[in-house]
Amino acid sequence: MIEAGKRVVVAMSGGVDSSVAAALLKEQGCEVIGMTMQIWDYSSFTAEHGESFGSCCSLDDVYDARRVAETLDIPFYVVNFEEQFTKEVIDRFCDDYFNGLTPNPCVICNQILKFETLLRRARELQADFLVTGHYAQLVQEDGLFALKKGLDRNKDQTYFLFTLTQEQMKYVRFPLGGMTKEEVREHAARLGLKVAEKPESQDICFVPDGDYVRFLEEQRGSGTMNGDIVHVDGQVLGKHQGTYRYTIGQRRGLGLSWPQPLYVIGIDAENRKVIVGEKQHLAVPKCHVGGVNWLINPPVKPLEAACRIRYRHQEVPSLLTILDDGSVKVDFHEPQSGVTPGQAAVFYDGDRVLGGGWIKGPGTWDAERGTRENL
Repeated sequence: MIEAGKRVVVAMSGGVDSSVAAALLKEQGCEVIGMTMQIWDYSSFTAEHGESFGSCCSLDDVYDARRVAETLDIPFYVVNFEEQFTKEVIDRFCDDYFNGLTPNPCVICNQILKFETLLRRARELQADFLVTGHYAQLVQEDGLFALKKGLDRNKDQTYFLFTLTQEQMKYVRFPLGGMTKEEVREHAARLGLKVAEKPESQDICFVPDGDYVRFLEEQRGSGTMNGDIVHVDGQVLGKHQGTYRYTIGQRRGLGLSWPQPLYVIGIDAENRKVIVGEKQHLAVPKCHVGGVNWLINPPVKPLEAACRIRYRHQEVPSLLTILDDGSVKVDFHEPQSGVTPGQAAVFYDGDRVLGGGWIKGPGTWDAERGTRENL
């Protein structure tokens, strides 16, 4: 709960969640300022591909956010972060794919654009808090801010928020964390917001048609990462037209003839190899996580925790061992499939986020040991 009279900047995406967050705070007597990030030039996509689209942070979303702000009678600003978004998010997205990783740009956007740059703008406006529509909860425990899962487990977004620092959490609030999506839509209808039934965006905002291969080739060119498709036993089974076209666990689109179904189990971008194997080769007993941010006092001894290796993954019991360089070795109690270098690994104790980092790789298959190394 934010006290009446507090000045808050609401990061308005044009969707129902941030719109309801702004409306509820206005009802509670807060001084609300709406702010929308303009991060990508969508006009070039529309002109080139001859179609419009609805995606997170699109021009349609900016219009919807402005219209909600007018309905609520609150000040509204559009801040242009296109240059920084290109440098920090899009360039990294492309670099990761061309280095054999599968990136998660939404985490980086939250970390750098929203909770660094936008938060700084909010503080410059002398706002007490930056508010977003994330489904997550912040509470204070033992002198620290604790990030906990949202009440609506189907919408919980803590996986995308593990980069938050204690200093940032002093000035960030998530008013929807104790609500369900259904309740949020009911509030929107009660308040007469036009976005009450607006569908959720599912695509990466700068790849609105979902064709990330097209996007990568437009950004970096094609034909530079062609190479061999190699079985775990070392046999060359075919050719591919770019390692960036593949991700761990992929089965479709391999174009191979083999007695059993084959899956991508490794990507060796340096040698331009896509490594494939049968389903049993997908499961690994451990992973290596770097760039770790702790939301608790950093542990010095091995720690039992639950680890989530992708957004829709159900976290699993694991043993975390902190290495000398600050990275973490995660030993799963049961081998896990779909451990994908470039994705985030987030650690939990029940509902509480302990910390998280980035699964390192790409990793190569050791045929003699029957394991993926360097994970």
